[in-house]
Amino acid sequence: MIHNLLVANRGEIARRVFRSCRDAGIGTVALFSDADSDAPHAREADVAVRLPGDAPGETYLRAELIVKAAADAGADAVHPGYGFLSENAAFARAVVDAGLTWVGPPPAAIETMGSKVESKRLMKAAGVPVLAELDKDQVTEADLPLLVKASAGGGGRGMRVVRELGELAEAVESARAEAGSAFGDPTVFCERYLETGRHIEVQVLADRHGTVWAVGERECSIQRRHQKVVEEAPSPFVDEAMRAELFDAARKAAAAIDYVGAGTVEFLAGPDGRFYFLEMNTRLQVEHPVTENVTGLDLVALQLSVAEGAQLPPEPPATHGHSIEVRLYAEDPGAGWQPQSGTLHAFEVPGVDREFTTGAGLRLDSGVESGSVVGVHYDPMLAKVITWAPTRDEAARRLAAALAGAKIHGVVTNRDLLVNTLRHEAFLAGETDTAFFDRHGLDTLAKPLAGADAERLSALAAALAGAAENRAGATTLARLPSGWRNVRSGGQRKVFARGDTTYEVSYSLTRDGLRAEGYEDVRLVSAEPGRVVLDVAGVRRTFAVARHGEKSFVDSALGPVTLTAVPRFADPSAALAAGSLIAPMPGTVVRLAVGVGDAVAAGDPLLWLEAMKMEHRISAPADGVVTELPVEVGLQVEVGTILAVVGENA
Repeated sequence: MIHNLLVANRGEIARRVFRSCRDAGIGTVALFSDADSDAPHAREADVAVRLPGDAPGETYLRAELIVKAAADAGADAVHPGYGFLSENAAFARAVVDAGLTWVGPPPAAIETMGSKVESKRLMKAAGVPVLAELDKDQVTEADLPLLVKASAGGGGRGMRVVRELGELAEAVESARAEAGSAFGDPTVFCERYLETGRHIEVQVLADRHGTVWAVGERECSIQRRHQKVVEEAPSPFVDEAMRAELFDAARKAAAAIDYVGAGTVEFLAGPDGRFYFLEMNTRLQVEHPVTENVTGLDLVALQLSVAEGAQLPPEPPATHGHSIEVRLYAEDPGAGWQPQSGTLHAFEVPGVDREFTTGAGLRLDSGVESGSVVGVHYDPMLAKVITWAPTRDEAARRLAAALAGAKIHGVVTNRDLLVNTLRHEAFLAGETDTAFFDRHGLDTLAKPLAGADAERLSALAAALAGAAENRAGATTLARLPSGWRNVRSGGQRKVFARGDTTYEVSYSLTRDGLRAEGYEDVRLVSAEPGRVVLDVAGVRRTFAVARHGEKSFVDSALGPVTLTAVPRFADPSAALAAGSLIAPMPGTVVRLAVGVGDAVAAGDPLLWLEAMKMEHRISAPADGVVTELPVEVGLQVEVGTILAVVGENA
């Protein structure tokens, strides 16, 4: 019996495991880095143990520190979660050798599947269809496009698509560096890249008594940077005949390595329905909630039971209805998926009726809350929002509405992309594959939910709310509305920026009400610091306004709008020299491709930053010469730091 469980992870997966432990009466132990000292998962556990440092290599990837933490806290079992050391056979052995219960598969199974190269060879021998591995030193134009892929780990890291042979060397080097940083293993390999494949995976669960379940399939085809963004169960692409073949292949894969516990066998399916083994994740998956929702199972609870030696029933339960999950990331899809960091001032999703538990309705699995700081050391995923409904269309509609109505203030996210995807006619028709974003275009899918009229009205609401806030703090004549004049005058003026668009709001409040230039059809109903009600051509609209520093976050049924107040007088010293390249995010300089005086062409790599466990290439904006390079490898930089200056050719 397990009495106290340490979760060797962080964020939402730690909180998810804690939930099942509480239901089972099992004590919980959390780990936290210095960056996570006030994180929700660290506060919710019965006991929490500090891992000094911030970066994963100093903390969550230190097996010896984690095993010691388990002993110090009185834990008798370890759950690895996903990511970090979850698929590290040496860590699993260290846990077992310390006399602790390992809530996962046997170390030998992890080791076998930990190498994607070796696992493919084993799966082929077991009768599971696979894509052939390509020798990177012998590939030709006929092999393109191909995928360079890390042998260890997952989550889209250490993966590069190569469409021209001249790109191969850089892709291999970059993938090796990223894989080594994320997983401690720089090994990569190459395989044929299917441009329009479907990513289908089968959840398996096996006990120590020979029972192997195929619990249902999930489709995870909509991806960015080879990392999943939208997941659902069941797949709209899979019919009963294909499902039977997938389940048979998944059970063969599990049986071939004497698997025990929860795992996922991943396949890539072509338009013709033929599928190929990609890898087996010897752990719980990020997207496991959709399987829980359609089966009613608690997969974490079953992991714990299997680890204690329990036997599974002969057959898994049938599936019912449809479940869709989206991953809400702190990132900007329109800026090359750049991860974002900062304080999450508000995080509220309307209609959530369950957290970390299965059932009909809207589920939220989150590692953050209002006030959390989104740092640069870990994956930028904020939360998973999941819905279940009797039909796929109903599940998509409810999920889109919840996301559109969420208050997310402080960091840029992929929320608009998710909503547009869920409402897209191709998605609703089940026409999803790994090229979904490329085919339909980010100019459409990442388009803001709020249109120009919504932004214009939100700017007026922000100006009125700001004025009301100022009057609320006034020491004299506080009851008079801001901008009110007994005698007509020039009125008030406020300027906001949203991206490249500027909104100038000029208004005054008179005995006859609101007078605002360009808003002749708008009447003010009420204005408070956090709430403004406007009558727009006879339609009453409510705007919730929150101000943090120079930013105003405006939420309404028209869509969320973030506005930045433009100062009346610009600071000349803040201007950058022409050709300056600044850090788009906090990170660490990991590689330099040029030196001062080097000639570069537009698009040439200058250097690489590592942030949120991924490498980000900084490229030359135009042809020229590198005139300044004030950084070096290993330097940590903040947002806005000048990385390089590219001047014109002499």
